[in-house]
Order: sequence, then C-alpha cells, then structure tokens
Amino acid sequence: MASSARVIAFGETNVGMKRSHNEDNFDIIEEEKLYLVADGMGGHASGEVASKLAVDTIREFYLATAKDPEATWPYKMDKSKGYEENRLITSIKLANRRIYQEQQRDARYRNMGTTMAALQVIDEGVLIAHVGDSRVYRIRGGQIEQLTEDHSLLNDYLKMRKLTEDEIANFPHKNVIVRALGMREDVKVDTRIDIPHMGDLYLLCSDGLSGPVSDKEICEIAQESLDLKVVASRLIERANANGGPDNITVVLVKWMGKG
Repeated sequence: MASSARVIAFGETNVGMKRSHNEDNFDIIEEEKLYLVADGMGGHASGEVASKLAVDTIREFYLATAKDPEATWPYKMDKSKGYEENRLITSIKLANRRIYQEQQRDARYRNMGTTMAALQVIDEGVLIAHVGDSRVYRIRGGQIEQLTEDHSLLNDYLKMRKLTEDEIANFPHKNVIVRALGMREDVKVDTRIDIPHMGDLYLLCSDGLSGPVSDKEICEIAQESLDLKVVASRLIERANANGGPDNITVVLVKWMGKG
C-alpha cells in the first residue's frame, strides 16, 4: 500500500564531461512512491547493465507484489522490521542476486556491480535504503544532512582516524567501494526511517554529483528555485562546471504533507 502523503518528484541523469557512456540509471515508480538511483561499475558498458538490471528488478518486484500481496518472496521477512522495510530490502537483495547470477552466466559481465540508493514514502514517513556510495540527502530549513553512510574505503578510513581535508582530497583509493550489488551472492542493505517536515527536499544522487559538488553548494543550489526540474539541471550543470569526472544522476523528492 502506497502512503497517502503528497510528494512531487523529478529525476535527471547526465553522462558528465569525461565518460563516453552513462552507467547510471534511475527510476521513479509513482504508484509506489518509490525512487531509485543506481551507479553501475565494471567497464565495457557492463556497469550500465548492472544498474539497469537493479532498477528493473526492483520495479518488477514491487509491481508483482502490489498486484498479489500473497506472492511468495525470495527471502524470509525480518520480524524486527515492518512490512514496507522488508519489502524494500527484499527487492534490493533480489536485484543483487540477479546481477551476481548474470556475472556467473556471462563472462562479459564478470566483476560488474552497482550502488543503490532508494527512498520510499510510507505511512510512517520516508524509508531510505542503500548499498554503496550513492547518497540520500535531506535539505530542511537551509541545512543539508546526509542520511546515508558511504560504503567506501575512504569512509572506512575516516571511521578509523581523522583525515585532513588535503588527505581526503588526495586519498589514493577514493573510488573503491567496499559494498555494492553484485559483489557477492548476498548483500547487507542499510535502512533507516526519516520523519519529514513540510517542505523537506530529499535528494538521491550518484557520486558524480556528491564528488565534484560540495554539500554546501548542493544546499545553496537546491534553494534557488521551487521548480525541481530547474534544481536538478543546475546541480548537473555545477557538477559539469566542476570537471564532470563521472556520470551524474539526481532524483529530487519534495514532501508536500499528508493526505
């Protein structure tokens, strides 16, 4: 059951300035109020295959279980979590398994994988799930907060010891992901529920945005217009102006209240 809360959403993706093709994918599943960003990896276009397989699998699972709530799930429910949280985790785990199986089946796709950032509007608020370093932010009252934790080697180092800004900027393995869909047969999915306020803006993005554009810049651009399409375009323009080293994907979800 989709929530009765009112939201508006918009998504856009861009190849960036340095890449020859776009390995990012996103999806807006209006009937489920579910929003997805996937950043593929693997080279030779296999990253694009992984990210598309991820968003397509999640969409298929949601549409199948919406039509038939009694449909058998491929994984057992975690009794410590609610129905919607279990449903989202299961869909992402299923996407992981399909990518992993495709790797085993076809040598062209060895080592392909993808991140996943997902946000769903549910009755309790906003449900967030993620794997990898694609992020979900919340912009509220002129402040930006990252609601996900990067599953990256850099973040693991930051948790162990404090690095200076220069050390972070020059970290040699900045793009190494320690958790992604397709890496292993099973995957751990991090989730949280956020309680939104009227006018909150949620931003899902690949690291093609969060890498070259600072949180401060993202926050400032997000407040320049009430039109989500304008905001998305300006964020992508800024990432490209700052070098555009990677594909850039942005999905914006604005909370308009309940009922």
